[in-house]
Amino acid sequence: MGAANVVPGVSGGTIAFITGIYERLIEALKCFDVEAVKLGASFKIPELWAKIDGRFLTSLALGVVMAFATLARVLKYGLEEHPTLVLSLFFGLIAASIPSVGKMIRHWTPGVVAVFLLGLAIAVSMAFMTPANESASPIYLGLCGVVALCSMIIPGVSGSFVLLLLGNYKLIMLDALSDFFSGNLGASLPILIPVGIGAVVGLLALSRFLSWLFRVHHDQAVGAITGFVAGSLVIIWPWKTEVTQEFFKEGETKLKTIGYENWSLPDFASGGVWFEIIAVVIGCALIVAVDLLAKENPSSESK
Repeated sequence: MGAANVVPGVSGGTIAFITGIYERLIEALKCFDVEAVKLGASFKIPELWAKIDGRFLTSLALGVVMAFATLARVLKYGLEEHPTLVLSLFFGLIAASIPSVGKMIRHWTPGVVAVFLLGLAIAVSMAFMTPANESASPIYLGLCGVVALCSMIIPGVSGSFVLLLLGNYKLIMLDALSDFFSGNLGASLPILIPVGIGAVVGLLALSRFLSWLFRVHHDQAVGAITGFVAGSLVIIWPWKTEVTQEFFKEGETKLKTIGYENWSLPDFASGGVWFEIIAVVIGCALIVAVDLLAKENPSSESK
């Protein structure tokens, strides 16, 4: 999930969904309530640990943090030097995950089809939105945290791509995270603290809504998610042109990504395109492997 959330167009929620831990994650996050605060204040740690599914959340959080600490730099280099290759891998991941997500729908009713098409349209339309300008305002960073974290946990909606649309992807996901794990706290904390506060607020609010949605309208919720995942393929499509914009920072002119244009088919006359096709196949194979592992561990959704 951590690796997926670094790449614009890829949703960590999708990875959670296809690995069979999504609903368990939502239920665990929903448990952070007034009762949990009281248990923590009373130092009733065993009861609190059991209530919030502490072992599960700790394992997941450690994995996400490790991914941010290690893969953020790798993906930053990959997206700067070999963007098509990186996007090809994740395109394979997302494309192969669609059947895994869609098969969770029990009954394809007209209502489910309608929300599927709505999710598809929303995800596709995001690819053509005009990004905002970068801003380091604490209030705006907090808003970015709310919106991006909500997006990261919804399968098919990329929190990183939402940050790109908000103009702060490079500032938060690349610069601030790299500075933080490099020990440059003076540069990173003023960015990450307001983002983190906003993320916690957004996550706690959204988890309760999603928990209710899955209980009451399960097929419609999964239908919308399937549409989001399918539509995100337009955003993650590897063979397109990156639109950049110059900006002035720290005494020098730099470039930042503001969107994409000129979607096209791969040029099979190019030697490098076969490495990209192989990356797509590897991405698909990884999802098939994960799906097989999930089938061997059917208890992954339960505590």
